Amino acid sequence: MPMSHQEALQVLAAHRGNHIVITTMTSVGLWPSLSDTPLDFAYFPSTMGGAPSLGLGLALAQPERGVIVVNGDGCMLMNLGSLATIAAHPANLYLLIIDNGLYEVTGGQPTAGAECVDFTGLASAAGIERVYVFDDLAAWKAGAGEALTGPGPVVAVLRVEGRLGQKTPRPPRPMAEQLNRLGHALEVSV
Repeated sequence: MPMSHQEALQVLAAHRGNHIVITTMTSVGLWPSLSDTPLDFAYFPSTMGGAPSLGLGLALAQPERGVIVVNGDGCMLMNLGSLATIAAHPANLYLLIIDNGLYEVTGGQPTAGAECVDFTGLASAAGIERVYVFDDLAAWKAGAGEALTGPGPVVAVLRVEGRLGQKTPRPPRPMAEQLNRLGHALEVSV
């Protein structure tokens, strides 16, 4: 039985260390109850799929810090090409793909290729060597420490239960405030 999205994020919160965490879509609404630091960034633009590229840029600019991107399966489908870019520019990027087979925040429609798209196979084919699949909470608890440490890039698929009837989440802070907090935490001007 897959874990809940909340359970998956609770394990992440316990293992995130000092990494920057970028959340997207449903995770934007869930993450603030688990973590609210300047290193948390709720990426909720009008486009889907851009968070892995944003995370890669931050990971390249902050190699000692590391960046965790919590991306939905629908978002990942919107930018599969980012896997090749991530492989071509190795950095300490840990891409978590929350796979529930649904476009949850737009009404629960099944994603294209739900239950048959192999994100770890695609990541491996793009050249990413460290790939993981966690089908349940026990496996994620046991493997999160390994998946979120060491050299990146890493792609980890977390299979979670879909939840229908979700409202579009709101970022916990305006984008400008988040950028300012993150910039101060990283000691860079934004």
